[in-house]
Amino acid sequence: MEDLKIDNSISDEKLVELIVKTKSSELFSIIYDRYAHLVYNKCISFVQNKEEAQDLTHDIFVKLFIKIKTFGHKSKFSTWLYSFTYNHCVNYVQRDLNKRKSKFIYTDSETEQDYLNAVQNKINDEIISNMDSEKLTKALELIDPNDKSILFMKYQDEMSIEDIQEVLDLGKSAVKMRLSRAKNRLVKVYENI
Repeated sequence: MEDLKIDNSISDEKLVELIVKTKSSELFSIIYDRYAHLVYNKCISFVQNKEEAQDLTHDIFVKLFIKIKTFGHKSKFSTWLYSFTYNHCVNYVQRDLNKRKSKFIYTDSETEQDYLNAVQNKINDEIISNMDSEKLTKALELIDPNDKSILFMKYQDEMSIEDIQEVLDLGKSAVKMRLSRAKNRLVKVYENI
């Protein structure tokens, strides 16, 4: 391993190939150094607790070291890692939510027509942008993790519809529909607080 000199400018994808080939924890630490902060920030957006986010970040990198060979080079490594982190966090929060048995029950009684209504969507955007941050934080804790995730992707991470499509492996209309539904649900929960 001493004879393998790694330049900091090496691409993530090449680094992953070397990690898979050598199973080197030294090389993996370079990936960790590059992405630990970003993974931690994504985790904290899900759990809102520093210690829990640190634990989640640690768990993600342990799991990543084991599963890094599954990176298929179909996208950039950073996109794949984002998806890996996102899925881990959603599963974690979903398990936690199921344990707590939230008092809020969501129904899909609304029709797709309601969700696709551009006027309602625009109203919801306005309502969301004017929400009280403390009350908004509470509402985000109460909505479904999948709704929370897609809202974070769009508004916190400022991802385009196309980027969200790639991460979630969905079509454009499905992403727009999920975003619209998530906004509707957030507004309803917010109004009930």
